[in-house]
Amino acid sequence: MFQPTAVENARAFFEAIEGLGPRAGVTALAVGVVAVVGWLLLPRGVEKLRGSVIQWALAGALVRFTQIGLAAASAVVVLFTWNQGVYVDEFVAYLDGKTVLLGRVATSVALVTLAYVSARVVAEKVDGFGRQTDWITEHQEEIVLRVSQLSLFAVVGLGLLTVWGTELRGLLVGAGFLGIVVGLAARQTLGSMLAGFVLMFSRPFTIGDWVRVGDQDGIVTDITIFNTRLENFDGEFVVIPNDKVSNQAIINRSQKGLLRLRVDVGIDYADDPDHAKQVALEAISDLPEVVNAPPPQVFPKSFGDSAVVMEMRFWIDHPTPPRKWKAVSAVVTSVKAAFEAESIKIPFPQQELSGRAETGGFRVQDVTESTAEPVEPREQD
Repeated sequence: MFQPTAVENARAFFEAIEGLGPRAGVTALAVGVVAVVGWLLLPRGVEKLRGSVIQWALAGALVRFTQIGLAAASAVVVLFTWNQGVYVDEFVAYLDGKTVLLGRVATSVALVTLAYVSARVVAEKVDGFGRQTDWITEHQEEIVLRVSQLSLFAVVGLGLLTVWGTELRGLLVGAGFLGIVVGLAARQTLGSMLAGFVLMFSRPFTIGDWVRVGDQDGIVTDITIFNTRLENFDGEFVVIPNDKVSNQAIINRSQKGLLRLRVDVGIDYADDPDHAKQVALEAISDLPEVVNAPPPQVFPKSFGDSAVVMEMRFWIDHPTPPRKWKAVSAVVTSVKAAFEAESIKIPFPQQELSGRAETGGFRVQDVTESTAEPVEPREQD
């Protein structure tokens, strides 16, 4: 049997390509028109309609329908170009007499278009409201937007089910039983979600705040519907469920923008507390790490075992852990240097030892008196 050679195979391949040239050209032209007009020119034209939110949203829907129409027309052209127009004829014949079906399809398209336009309008309104106000955070904007859009899509979904003749009574009963089962099985998750909504709108803290939640201390890095994430000072990330966050005391050190710190220092009982107070105040007030309003304060606090304890109070702005420790270090260093310059003694812990008078007291032996006999305590009469 005759076998074609490689040259004959190549010749046949190129003849087939030459025969496909016009069809391939029409196909490429159709795809190019759809890509250029539908995905390049139309979106740029819509950007000019941002003066009105409604016009912008409607223009966006018009762009989507135009893109779908161009894609459908291009598909029809390609089918006829490749002699597959019979599929188009069969589709048209199928639609003939399907008035109810076409009405449902048209109504569904109208509902989807309305949902699309409404969702874009809601998104634009929420974004504009967030830009005009300072009391709403980005997370709150996101929650409001998502809840609004989900509610809108739920209503449109029910409308679509009604249009297509779906019985809603049985569906709602089944959804009710499903909600009960899910609620019992995921009580903690639902509790965290509800607590997340409460945290979003009560705003006890925001991202970037330095907070203490229970026994966890750190910087807030993320707030979600279900949990709050902190980064502690060891570089570890702590994830706390929102229901745990809402049930514990929250200390926010960043909300006010100022934080008061306290450092204790002891002075010798022989030194003047008023003089030491003035020296400490001057040493603290000159530090750039400490703000002057509110002003620093120094108070004699208590009588210690070996010193009069004085409490130094001072404030820092934009509080963060690094700024706190930097300020504390600066205050300790500056006050110590100032006390040394004024000959104010910061005593070591010490105890005073004395003998009772009725026992005759005691005597500390000099180390040079190596031959001296120890003093025996007198016996009581």
